[in-house]
Amino acid sequence: MSIIRIPYTTPFPPAIIYPPTASSKSVGVTALQEFLLAPSSSNKSSKARTLLLTGAGVSVESGLADYRGENGTYRLHKKYRPIFYTEFISNHVARKRYWARSFLGWPTMRNARPNKSHMAIARLGTMGLIHGIITQNVDSLHHLAHPRITSSTINQACRTIFDSFSDPGLPPLTPPIVEIHGTLRHISCLTCSSLFPRDQFQHTLEYLNPAWAEFLHNAQDKGAFNPNATREERIRINPDGDVDFPGAPYTKFRYPPCPKCLSEREVVVDKDGAHVPHHSEGNDCIKKNSKGILKPGVVFFGEGVQPSPKNAADQLIEGSERMLAIGSSLATYSAWKLVREVARRGKGVGIINIGGVRGEAEFFGADSGPRLRLELPAADVLGDVVEQLEGRSIDWAAHPGNPQFGESISGLGG
Repeated sequence: MSIIRIPYTTPFPPAIIYPPTASSKSVGVTALQEFLLAPSSSNKSSKARTLLLTGAGVSVESGLADYRGENGTYRLHKKYRPIFYTEFISNHVARKRYWARSFLGWPTMRNARPNKSHMAIARLGTMGLIHGIITQNVDSLHHLAHPRITSSTINQACRTIFDSFSDPGLPPLTPPIVEIHGTLRHISCLTCSSLFPRDQFQHTLEYLNPAWAEFLHNAQDKGAFNPNATREERIRINPDGDVDFPGAPYTKFRYPPCPKCLSEREVVVDKDGAHVPHHSEGNDCIKKNSKGILKPGVVFFGEGVQPSPKNAADQLIEGSERMLAIGSSLATYSAWKLVREVARRGKGVGIINIGGVRGEAEFFGADSGPRLRLELPAADVLGDVVEQLEGRSIDWAAHPGNPQFGESISGLGG
């Protein structure tokens, strides 16, 4: 049996800045603006069709961790190991561990708000400079910052964006957002494929696990999930929304089955409604209870990208002139191959990332389109480009998300 390994947990070679003088913010801002405004090769009068690819680094300023940055999960916690797809679908104890960790991490993920990078990207989209956004992130922050999503445009059956399952709960977006690694907004049944809001699931987990719920509430009251808490007090949230809590009694955690499968009597539960992995049918016959297992709407390690986002990403690449990767080391193959495909077609490639990027030298061939490589904070250069294009200073702190939301952003996230 082959062992699946986490790829590239050590730093990549240093970046080769391009243009070479763009090590300063002022030059970097000018270079980024030129990259975004470069004329279309097919229509010199049209705006460029720049496709964005974003990674965990974009959400760091929202209080979320990244994987491979200087303070990333893999750098600080050498033994960290996320759950693999085969483990989750085949192992009841592994699911207990996953859902316990996710239970503790979900409130922080849900309460995260778009930062300056998300807002700047949304404004660039409003200007018509962005062809689309492909994100590796599962945090929904691009959606919260998107100018087309307000509390009035969400399907009325969904109280907030986190009650929305997928496209039916959200309006068509321009520019579109493709979540290639899925989203934590919803969970799905591995048996019947039904979708359910993650928020709703959290309430059920709380009911089934009162001791864990008490621990979570106490930790929140003490500010243990605050990124500014001391190292001794802080409980760290991983980029995929779970909490690594050594020594925790994960085996005592309980989780429910799919409500639809339960209603059709396809699964067995205990007296409180928690999933039971095995049950007796008499005559010493023990039957495995494998139906109705709920899984988060994200792509686990060892699991392939779903056809729908994969096809959507391919279509965006087809219609774009260039790609700008932001806050990603491209260590995961699903992201790296998208940039490779853009470069293979001779289209322009830009990268903004602190630290090296997987195989970046091969993206910048002599016959490629516009080129950009910055090792500067994305929020700073994106924000300054937006301010220059709009011809005014922006109080980014006054807009904790979509600038059109005003006070209604609380309705989207809470």
